[in-house]
Amino acid sequence: MDWAVLASLADDERQRVLASARHRRYARGEAVVREGDRADSLHLVARGRFAVRASNSEGDSAILNVLGPGSYFGELALMPGAAQERTATVLALEPAETLALSASTFGGLRQRHPGIERLLTVLLARRVEELSVRLVEAMYEGLDRRVHRRLDELCRLYAAGPGPVTVPLTQSDLAQLVGGARPSVNQVLRRLEERGVVALRRGAIDVTDPAALRRLAHR
Repeated sequence: MDWAVLASLADDERQRVLASARHRRYARGEAVVREGDRADSLHLVARGRFAVRASNSEGDSAILNVLGPGSYFGELALMPGAAQERTATVLALEPAETLALSASTFGGLRQRHPGIERLLTVLLARRVEELSVRLVEAMYEGLDRRVHRRLDELCRLYAAGPGPVTVPLTQSDLAQLVGGARPSVNQVLRRLEERGVVALRRGAIDVTDPAALRRLAHR
C-alpha cells in the first residue's frame, strides 16, 4: 500500500515511519477511536473502509466521511504538546486494517530525523484543503451536485474493477454525507435512477453507469 501523504518524505524516512507504526486489525462495526477519547495516534488506512461519525450537543450523530485504503485520520494527535481529544468516532464498515503511529513514537522520529517533520505539515495541509472544498460545496453548490460528487467518490472508493459498483451505504448515510434531508436526497437518486445511472435497493446503491456519474459530478 502506498500512502500519498508519505510521498514528501525521503525513502529512508518513509521506511522509518512505516516500520515504527503498529499493524492493527478491526472487525466490522468495531470502533477504532471514539469521540472524546484522548488523541494519541495517527492511523494510516491499509485495508477496508471506515466511517467517520460526529455528534452534536443533543446527541445526534452523522457520518462526515468514509475513508478507504491510502487515507488517514487522527493527524491532530501528532501536534507537539497537544492535549487533544478525538473529535469524531471512527468505525470499521467491514474487516479492516490500519497502521497506527503513536504521538510519542512520531516525536522520537522527528527528533532523530528532522526531515520527518514535514509529514505533519503535509497531513494538516491536506486536511485543511479537504475541509475547505467541502465548506465551499456546502455554501455554494446545489444538492444535486453534492450528491453526484459524494456518490462518485464512494463509487471510486468501492470499485473493484471496470463496470457497475455497489456502494453498501443507505440513502440516509448518503444524506448525512452531503448534508441534506433524506427525502430530498432520495429525489436526486430517483432522477439518477430514471437516467440509468444508479439502481436503488435496500441498504445499498448500485452505480450502474460510473462513467455517466463522473461526468455529472465534474461537469
